[in-house]
Amino acid sequence: MTSAVLREMRWWDIEPVLELEKDLFPEDAWSRGMFWSDLAHARGPGATRRYVVAEIPSGSGGGARIVGYGGLAAAGDVGDVQTIAVAREHWGTGLGAQILTELLRAATAFECAEVMLECRVDNIRAQKLYERFGFEAIGFRRGYYQPGNVDALVMRLNDPSTSVQGTEING
Repeated sequence: MTSAVLREMRWWDIEPVLELEKDLFPEDAWSRGMFWSDLAHARGPGATRRYVVAEIPSGSGGGARIVGYGGLAAAGDVGDVQTIAVAREHWGTGLGAQILTELLRAATAFECAEVMLECRVDNIRAQKLYERFGFEAIGFRRGYYQPGNVDALVMRLNDPSTSVQGTEING
């Protein structure tokens, strides 16, 4: 398990998140505006989004470094995992599961009956993570990821509250 700490993503996190985004998803990285737009709906009484960042101590000089992030949007009783990313050097540490657990907790707080997501068909690592949490493949979106024209696997989780019960998060 990684020693990362999760916290709410704020506007000042957008630049370091964009650096990670561009490294991990060079062809279909989110834009600055996409993050700004979603964060605009993440606070206050009418919030419909939950975005988190995962930080680790940055060593010399103090501070922290962002090594992962994730976001969820809620509309009515349906949640949608918008994005999850983990720095390559933290793959296999449980950080992706930690972020997904937090997003599913948010979906439960938003009273979502189900959670949807799209995942690149060639991202087997992510698909296995989602399957461990109970997501099931329900279809495809042809050419969803542009400009690479890569298909997306559509996955659904019924009742996210059951997926996070008994799940422990360290950090």
